[in-house]
Amino acid sequence: MATLYNQYDKNIRLTWFYITLFLVFVIGAGYVFAGAMQSSAILYIAVAFSVLTSVASYWWSDKIVLSMSGAKLVNFADNKELYRVIENLAITAGLPTPKIYTIEDTALNAFATGRDPEHGVICFTTGILQTLDRAELEGVAAHELSHIGNRDTLLSTVVVILVGFVALLADWFRHWAWFGGSRNGDSKNQLQVVLMIAAVILSILAPLFAMLIQLAISRKREFLADASGALLTRYPEGLASALQKISGDTEPLEAANRATAHLYIANPFKGKHVARLFATHPPIEERIAALRGMEIK
Repeated sequence: MATLYNQYDKNIRLTWFYITLFLVFVIGAGYVFAGAMQSSAILYIAVAFSVLTSVASYWWSDKIVLSMSGAKLVNFADNKELYRVIENLAITAGLPTPKIYTIEDTALNAFATGRDPEHGVICFTTGILQTLDRAELEGVAAHELSHIGNRDTLLSTVVVILVGFVALLADWFRHWAWFGGSRNGDSKNQLQVVLMIAAVILSILAPLFAMLIQLAISRKREFLADASGALLTRYPEGLASALQKISGDTEPLEAANRATAHLYIANPFKGKHVARLFATHPPIEERIAALRGMEIK
């Protein structure tokens, strides 16, 4: 039987494998586009633009997400029991106690945000707080706290930079080719022709591949947060039971949108079937089975 530690190590290895694959893919795509356009400056400009815009969103992403979700800050006096649950888990994990927010919605969901543990935020819907028992709520809180401790918010920002970089390069190349950048064919050597053909293909497929790798990383981080959260509470059944209740909830979360969907503990768009390849979350059934198939040693 797999242990929680084995699951934790496996998910870390797979996550870094996907990140390495992503970096190799991005560098390769950048080389092909820059070579086809015969301008390394394009590569530098695209990188600088992507980094600057993504860094800005990284610093203010928590405020943007909370504002978009209509979340409200919860103080100790507002919900002492919830505050103590989060505080005790944070102490156990060796992390600062994150700020707690709630969304007024009967759908069952939660998410974590914040650029680092010192600025961590966990947000719950009022529906999930009213439905889960204490052990289940601890499981969900531990999952979200694990996202903060595992630096998933930082990782997602890096991945957004890379995805944006690939999409930007592909878009620039298509504009360059459309407005006559590829008409100087007389001076092209064989390598240039090969790079041009490869760049045309990549301009169409690269954004799709980048998005698929991003989704694969996101799904692995969910499995890792499940395992990390179960290690934190020492009670995998709490989170498994919570996920079972969440999966049985058919109400979509009104505050969610495509930009924030990956943050939630479960897909907030209930009733909208998405191909598994394009899903931001692994199937809840697989997550529950993984949790219930583990043992703590």
